Amino acid sequence: MGSSVKNLDIIHQQLLTMQQSMTDKLASIKETVTKEANTDWSEQAQERENDEVLDALGNEVRRELQLVNLALHRMKEGDYEYCDDCGELINIERLKVLPFTNHCIKCASKRD
Repeated sequence: MGSSVKNLDIIHQQLLTMQQSMTDKLASIKETVTKEANTDWSEQAQERENDEVLDALGNEVRRELQLVNLALHRMKEGDYEYCDDCGELINIERLKVLPFTNHCIKCASKRD
């Protein structure tokens, strides 16, 4: 049992690190998108294209951050190790690789 708790502590730290990294990345993206626009028209067009890419990247980071936050919440509630679909334990090795997953490998492959 002790090694399972230790593994969960390591995964918890990993999730907190991911959460901070994603929060910082979102702040950086927001800062870049809200900077002053260039007065040169061709530069503005390029900046708009860059903003669209940054916006898409920001959306992806937000989605991942939601999954990380959900995993941290599930951990707090005691539901973290259990599959949302079948209720079986999620293999600890799977959780180490995909710490924000909420499905066992069997249920995840059914969803794909």
